[in-house]
Amino acid sequence: MAHKKLVLLHSNDMHGDFLSKDKDTKLIGGVSMLSGYVNRVRSTEDTVLYAIAGDMLQGSLIDSEYKGISTMEIMNYLGPDIACVGNHEVDYGLAHLLFLEKYAKFPIISANFYIKNQNTRLLNPSKLIEIDGLKILFIGIITESILDSIKADTLIGTFIDVKDAAQEVAKICNAYRTTDVDLTVLLTHIGFENDLELAKLLDPALGVDLIIGGHSHTILQKPAEVHGIRITQAGVGTIQLGRFDLVIDSDTNAIVSSHWQLVPIDENHCPHDPVLEEVIHRYQDQVDAKYKRILTRFTKTLTHPSRLVETELGNLFADIGKELLGVDLMLLGSGSLRKSEMGPIVTMADLYAIFPFAEAVHQLKLTGRQLKHLFTTVMDPQKDTTSYEHYQLSQGSQIIYDNTNRRITSLIINGEPVEDERLYKVGIQTYHINNTDRFWDIPLSEILANGKSVVLCTSMTDIIEEYFMTHTNLKAKVEGRIQRIGG
Repeated sequence: MAHKKLVLLHSNDMHGDFLSKDKDTKLIGGVSMLSGYVNRVRSTEDTVLYAIAGDMLQGSLIDSEYKGISTMEIMNYLGPDIACVGNHEVDYGLAHLLFLEKYAKFPIISANFYIKNQNTRLLNPSKLIEIDGLKILFIGIITESILDSIKADTLIGTFIDVKDAAQEVAKICNAYRTTDVDLTVLLTHIGFENDLELAKLLDPALGVDLIIGGHSHTILQKPAEVHGIRITQAGVGTIQLGRFDLVIDSDTNAIVSSHWQLVPIDENHCPHDPVLEEVIHRYQDQVDAKYKRILTRFTKTLTHPSRLVETELGNLFADIGKELLGVDLMLLGSGSLRKSEMGPIVTMADLYAIFPFAEAVHQLKLTGRQLKHLFTTVMDPQKDTTSYEHYQLSQGSQIIYDNTNRRITSLIINGEPVEDERLYKVGIQTYHINNTDRFWDIPLSEILANGKSVVLCTSMTDIIEEYFMTHTNLKAKVEGRIQRIGG
């Protein structure tokens, strides 16, 4: 029997979380200490691999200012052995992703992207890594339901759902039938619940051993297990790292023993990496020089603790949109607010860190009946998770939803009850206008029958910046614009 040990480290949803933070008088997180831990494991263990399950990009000015090039340089120093594509890897466009993939000194895999008319993949779907006599197959998976940002691209195709992804995994695994694969790992970016569903759909004969996932930012005490497949992820950011200590029988290609832990990245566990620290601070100094300008002051720190509920910052941003763009209702995507608090002093850096998606806002005309259908769909209790889209409402609007009976009991816009046949001007960001069928259960063509879409501004971030520059002592509060009753 040939038993071999493998240490498999993994991160996901790092989102440009490069800098350490002070917490309880000690430093936590940041890629310097993360790199220090990874390097220490590599120096003390014989067989080590480090994988990243998507979303290295977005979430910081260091990333957005350089459109991910800075992130790839930092990742190159961090030195993962492999990574898969997450939804934010295409935030700067699919062509730019292909450039970043060439810039990376490590393989970035995804079985998803292909040119429709030739059925030719744009990225490698998998990678077989051979290390110390072990052959480990990694397969990269993301689904179209997560990858909403490229739906408007008619030339590029992706998997539709988890069922299609399972079929693709089967094809790739079968292509390696003549290879003596010791361990098969799916690097996914589809959310934990979808990982569980994917595992249920996979034939055990395919030999998939692990699913290392991302997107849902899930923290686990131990891996889940479905049909013998261990499933895990490592939360969000760089304040922790997943670690598998595996013993593999290379004769039977089976895991003999497995221990998983979530390793805290802090000064007690992790040394600093001085070379990587120098790279990060070089970028940070350049960003600070541009973005430290103060824009405004709030009367207090405003919060956005969850995308699932009405928040102070959500109300403030939605109100600015309504006031400056002249709509009846500003529907602000809750997920476009990327930090949990802001203020009382607000700099350019603060604004671009919390609201990095400088996308256009469109005016759509919706009937009252369509608005009721929209909110009935969005507020279904089954969609009360971060896997679905949620919204913040502008001033003068209120929705009351009955959880028990799954229906709208009251919908008010501009202080008046909504009338079914009346048309309302609604402001909505580009990302959401491209996905009305999935988020609202209303085809865009049906909405455009009420009147054409009008671009109100090319960048929501720009109009908020201008508003902040001309207003001070801003305040906002949660005032019951979104209410649930029953259930």
